[in-house]
Amino acid sequence: MSSSISIRAKKISSIAIRSIVVGSILSLVTFVPSINAATSGLPVFGESGPTVLRLQEALISRGFSLKGGPNGVFSSTTRSTLKTFQKVVGFKATGALDEPTAKFLGLVAPAQIDPKTLPAIGSTGDAVWSLQQALINNNILLKGGADGIYGIATTIAVTKFQSARSLPITKVLDNATALALGLTPGPTSVVKPVAIKPVAKPSAVIAPAAAIAPAAIIAPVVTSALVMLTIDTLPTRGQRSDAVRLVQEKLLLNGIEVKGGADGIFGVATSISLAAFQTSRGLNVTSAADMPTAIALGVLPDLATLGIPKISVFPTQGRCSFIDSWGWPRSGGRLHEGVDIMGAKGLAIYAVLDGTITKMYGADSSLSGNAIRLTTADNTYFFYAHMDSIAPGISVGTAVRAGQIIGYMGSTGNVGSSHLHFEVHPGGGAAVSPYPVVKAVDACNVTDVLPQP
Repeated sequence: MSSSISIRAKKISSIAIRSIVVGSILSLVTFVPSINAATSGLPVFGESGPTVLRLQEALISRGFSLKGGPNGVFSSTTRSTLKTFQKVVGFKATGALDEPTAKFLGLVAPAQIDPKTLPAIGSTGDAVWSLQQALINNNILLKGGADGIYGIATTIAVTKFQSARSLPITKVLDNATALALGLTPGPTSVVKPVAIKPVAKPSAVIAPAAAIAPAAIIAPVVTSALVMLTIDTLPTRGQRSDAVRLVQEKLLLNGIEVKGGADGIFGVATSISLAAFQTSRGLNVTSAADMPTAIALGVLPDLATLGIPKISVFPTQGRCSFIDSWGWPRSGGRLHEGVDIMGAKGLAIYAVLDGTITKMYGADSSLSGNAIRLTTADNTYFFYAHMDSIAPGISVGTAVRAGQIIGYMGSTGNVGSSHLHFEVHPGGGAAVSPYPVVKAVDACNVTDVLPQP
């Protein structure tokens, strides 16, 4: 395999979205205390115990695969994964858990704030960080994450929290809001234990409109044993489960009537309610708990909050099919770092976003065959391989628009059947699982060629 080809073997897979939506996301179901704010309470290399386990679970829930899984031992494997995480998010890659990294992972609990000196817009520092992390812990998505800077994003998040808790909408951190967040002591302060969520990567966090209930809606008491679902556990028609109940509760939270209430039974009433929610949010009306609907309801993590790019166009023309094969073994000890979209030779292949063609490979490339790299303004790139041919006019330096045909499906390179191998590299870094990225805009049923820009 040529070193220029981006399908490669790794000892540790980076930013595997599959790890976010499977595996340790279950740690969100029960409350796990945060590591103490004091730096001395942070685990170090060679240490074992519950603080190491929480570090490992936080890395996995943030999307980083850990060979062997969370075992509570700060081994060289954990250190390597932590070092990769630090490099990706822009910290000094030491492999040691320092306080900034622990805060970014959501492992440091918010400290109490002096009620006489509550931070206000323009403030910076630890008190602001505690406010921001408390908002995130209470399921309020905060654009920019907990960065310790009280700006417009924090003001918006405070307002959303006040609306969700039926507090007076003051748009500032007042005493009632601080008390409700558990930031100040009080005789009536009862803080509901919640799982500490990893702080989203700054500049990539975009809060979905459906995340917070309208001010007039009183949220029902959540009775489901779950707080989050995975791609694999999205409920389907006819199912009876806590997953169904969670979806029903979220529909009620968003002001959508569910006849019969949150009974955990996915019948006609739930389908009708899902269709009503999809219509109200401008989603494709499928009457099913599909991935875009689940993200809008807040039962699946939004890709943007995880620093994972969204695409506006599905990569290929239908009729096609694909499954989640991220991390599957390949010849030579490689691991699969893409998604294979299977389809007939000659199907159109599209630019998934506006960008520029930055690399091209010819049919003589032994592994990829005809392939191109499409790079967007933030240096994220998408790798397309095994194309039968590249579209006329496409060359290195060509600016393309989302939906533009850039090639045609084929079987060049090291393949056995016609398909597109598609990779996603956020910020120009390591590959992430593209399955949820393409699943969110699945258009394998669209057989007509898209109108060309």
